[in-house]
Amino acid sequence: MKLLFASDSFKGSLSSEKIVELLTRAAREVFGECETSGVPVADGGEGTVDAVIAAENGEKIAVAVHGPLMEETTAEYGVFGGDKAVIEMAAASGLPMVPEDLRNPLNTTTYGTGELILDALRRGYRNLSVAIGGSATNDGGMGCARALGVRFLDSEGNELEGFGRDLSHVASIDVSGLDERVREAKITVMCDVTNPLCGKDGATYTFGKQKGATPEIQEILEEGMCRYRDVIKGTFGVDCDQITGAGAAGGLGAALKVFLGGEMKSGIDTVLDLIHFDERLEGVDLVVTGEGRTDWQSCFGKVMQGVGVRAEKKGIPVLGLSGSLGKGAMDICRCGIASLMTTVNAPMPLSEALERAEELYYEGAVRMFRFVETGRKMR
Repeated sequence: MKLLFASDSFKGSLSSEKIVELLTRAAREVFGECETSGVPVADGGEGTVDAVIAAENGEKIAVAVHGPLMEETTAEYGVFGGDKAVIEMAAASGLPMVPEDLRNPLNTTTYGTGELILDALRRGYRNLSVAIGGSATNDGGMGCARALGVRFLDSEGNELEGFGRDLSHVASIDVSGLDERVREAKITVMCDVTNPLCGKDGATYTFGKQKGATPEIQEILEEGMCRYRDVIKGTFGVDCDQITGAGAAGGLGAALKVFLGGEMKSGIDTVLDLIHFDERLEGVDLVVTGEGRTDWQSCFGKVMQGVGVRAEKKGIPVLGLSGSLGKGAMDICRCGIASLMTTVNAPMPLSEALERAEELYYEGAVRMFRFVETGRKMR
């Protein structure tokens, strides 16, 4: 029997690598000698760089960049496969980088994300995948584009810095200084939201509050974003409200698409392609996946959904082992997952479950594999 383990990490307790180790040990306890392999997986959010470079034997590069408040900081991205780089915008422009009392998307920028992209281009990487979840920003991606040479000008011809507050002052956009290496690159944007740039479902009103925007600030940002949208449309003939995912990461999706020619793609599908997941499925009899908590959201661009769909296409059964199950958890069975089990074995506080995560996961894996062995004997 050949087994493949491809689980998301359990945030705050177990890494994907540790889960592979525990599943391997549990499988050998139940089945004896069996062929196992494992690969870390992420869905294009936190942990994407780690998962990809672990699976592809890549490495991290540390870069001095500017954070969301234009503070000096250091961020990392991953490189592998000769010309490939994987970048998490949250590493340079993420919400956790901004202290709670300073969270105000009028004052944040994606400039540091642009610096990461620029560094990768300077080092010769031309196949770039950019994960755009977890941002602290609502600048329409102006900061990112500015770091790569795009100039945003006010009505008097003064260059704007690229903060959220600058949206209201954009009068023209000059792309003549865009780094030429951008045109040589293939940029994939890992994006699992479909929000347009403006409107009630746009960047500001959907995501602004969680970044610190009060209703009054949201009004200012939305007015500015609409102005920004109109200037883009008048200059490039592109309506960002018609671009699926343009509103992701406070409008960074729009900038990556319009200025850098990025292609929007599901985060989990991008990761699975980067780690050659379909090839890893060859000859596999059973796949085990999972995540910290499975609920109705798991069917929308998450690891279990991506793994289940890919395996189902090849006729391979998949089992899910998760930390807990929430409302709508069994919906995941429509995505190629045969059944689910939890690691917890009794009612307990979350703190205890986290503290005992390794022990509970191993015991849960043994229980799951014993069911599999029972099925084999029945057959």
